[in-house]
Amino acid sequence: MANVSLRRAMQSAKLSERDLAERCGVDVKTVARWVQDETRIPHQRHQWSAAEALGVDTAVLWPEAIRNTVKTGPDREVLSVYPYRSACPKSIWRNLISSAAGEITLAGYTNYFLWLEHPNLARVLKRKAEQGCKVRFLLGDPDSEVTRRREEVESVPLTVSTRIRITLAELEQLREIPGIEARFSDDHIAMSVFRFDSEMLVTPHLAKLVGHDSPMLHLRRSQDDGLFDRFAYHVSELWTAGRPV
Repeated sequence: MANVSLRRAMQSAKLSERDLAERCGVDVKTVARWVQDETRIPHQRHQWSAAEALGVDTAVLWPEAIRNTVKTGPDREVLSVYPYRSACPKSIWRNLISSAAGEITLAGYTNYFLWLEHPNLARVLKRKAEQGCKVRFLLGDPDSEVTRRREEVESVPLTVSTRIRITLAELEQLREIPGIEARFSDDHIAMSVFRFDSEMLVTPHLAKLVGHDSPMLHLRRSQDDGLFDRFAYHVSELWTAGRPV
């Protein structure tokens, strides 16, 4: 069976098999075998070279092998960890958004950075919704007391309420698109959860730090009532209690 993740990452990075072979210092036939057979695992140094060239983690390129050979307990749902959200390659976000077919839930308090780092996001989400994918935004209320207090804590020029209003302005373009919804919540101020079908990016916000300076986990669901399901429950409850935008 082909390694779809590797092929998709190569397409996203616009690298051919020959290009990747040159970056990794291997024969082009070797890369072809990596692509054609997902069970064929490169030497670790070649995994690192490929991941660097493609801007993704080795766990994204060879997830089953990594999980089966390294992790056997509940932590096998953890694909990657980043000390800073900003350290996660943009290509991972792009791949997760583009590959999601059933659900995209963006439960960041402001979601501001998504529009900044993905200029075509509105168009992509519109297309996703038209294809039957459920798209949900859970936002902080720009006029709430929770937001005001967070602005005092962060004390940065681009305030929390301003960042939320930027997202609201972007969402205004999508207001009439069936399948795209948005709600306000005050209860996820300390943690952002971004779900893409069975994968998820989770950021617990630290002290006075803004989101991009806080750590992030990349999860993939592999069991009942595991880490993924616990965070999914959290977001589901907040969404149910949320207020219409």
